[in-house]
Amino acid sequence: MTPKEVVELAKKKAVRIVDIKFTDLLGAWQHFSVPTSELEESLFEDGLGFDGSSIRGWQAINNSDMIVLPDPTTAMMDPFMKVPTLSLLCNIADPITKEKYSRDPRYIAQKAEAYLNSTGLGDTGYFGPEAEFFIFDDIRYQNDSNQSFYAVDSEEGIWNSGRDEGPNLGYKPRHKEGYFPVSPTDSLQDIRSEMLLTMEEVGIEMECHHHEVATAGQCEIDMRFAPLVKCADNLMWYKYIVKNVAKRHGKTATFMPKPLFGDNGTGMHVHQSIWKGGKPLFAGNGYAGFSEMGLHYIGGILKHARAICAFTGPTTNSYKRLVPGYEAPVNLAYSSRNRSAAVRIPMYSESPKAKRMEARFPDPSANGYLAFAVMLMAGLDGIENKIDPGEPMDKDIYSMGREELSNIPTLPGSLDEALDALEGDHDFMLKGDVFTQDLIDTWIDYKRENDIASLRLRPHPYEFEMYYDV
Repeated sequence: MTPKEVVELAKKKAVRIVDIKFTDLLGAWQHFSVPTSELEESLFEDGLGFDGSSIRGWQAINNSDMIVLPDPTTAMMDPFMKVPTLSLLCNIADPITKEKYSRDPRYIAQKAEAYLNSTGLGDTGYFGPEAEFFIFDDIRYQNDSNQSFYAVDSEEGIWNSGRDEGPNLGYKPRHKEGYFPVSPTDSLQDIRSEMLLTMEEVGIEMECHHHEVATAGQCEIDMRFAPLVKCADNLMWYKYIVKNVAKRHGKTATFMPKPLFGDNGTGMHVHQSIWKGGKPLFAGNGYAGFSEMGLHYIGGILKHARAICAFTGPTTNSYKRLVPGYEAPVNLAYSSRNRSAAVRIPMYSESPKAKRMEARFPDPSANGYLAFAVMLMAGLDGIENKIDPGEPMDKDIYSMGREELSNIPTLPGSLDEALDALEGDHDFMLKGDVFTQDLIDTWIDYKRENDIASLRLRPHPYEFEMYYDV
């Protein structure tokens, strides 16, 4: 829509409040609201001011003034507000120069799309994330100088199979047996359906929903692929809707990668392809029906995967999911069907339009704008430099011996390692000024200070079980 059409839509829908949403550095939506009297066509050019120093990883307090510039193409009625509320997603700019802000994740994603076009290699990068999540009935946690604990609970949790629930009627999914059972074992069908239908209300094309592998309410809802920025916008709506529908039902949803010990973690496999002039460019006569361009794209992803992880697995908790020896895709190899490889080429369809690669190592704690942008830049680097991905890994990795496995590189084992990799490998991200050196340095410094150091300083509850009697 144009600014004029947005103003007309607000009148048609009897909108009373306009909600201004933007994404912070780490990937969380921030917002403030204004009355519809502020909604004029000039708003989209003049913007609205706010304090950038109060947003994580952004401005210093002595240079805090910033403005939000609403994007009229993102206008959508908020499905959760009692008062009729129009939602607008925004870009961030300097109030004096009106230049877009280099640490705005949405702007970085826009620059990545522009860089793809500038190369002439393609005109559209399609992304399709499969974001998993847990729906719990209760979550409690506390961290003080003298105590630390967390406790999650779910009516579906296998640990509740012996609890008197007045009565307990059974049907708790066992560990690693939550994939695809019907109700009553799958107790979350109606909630997921409500989530999916709400996503359609805000304009997201949806594909399916289902219970995932873990016990205690692990779920997945799949959205249709979309161009990079649009897909990242959709992912923000996706997380917002999942959390708010869960809350509406007296439950709580989390995208934390590894909230439960002893069961599957939560990933976000990301399907990717490049098109030009309406034609898919990853279909060809090579391995698994892939083109040379598609294989080179995979080569770029694999070459830079350890650095990519700083954005696609951006939490210390991410690496409790990415553990060798389990189903986690920690091996830097590609395959047509092997799900323990970092990159897979799905084989569900022979249609050229369905040909895409799937990065299996990202998780939904990622900021979608940054994660999709860094993967596109790595893939384009692979195409531009004709990076050979090597031989595919179609063997059963679990049956391979230690010597054989030693020849396969792996993902970082911690966020610390991922940040070290990013520090030493980020030139491919700087092309086209997509990522700036300032953004990369800010990300590394913020994560080391606020994630790694904060966790390192604190005793872990399990250390008391291991070491109290030393």
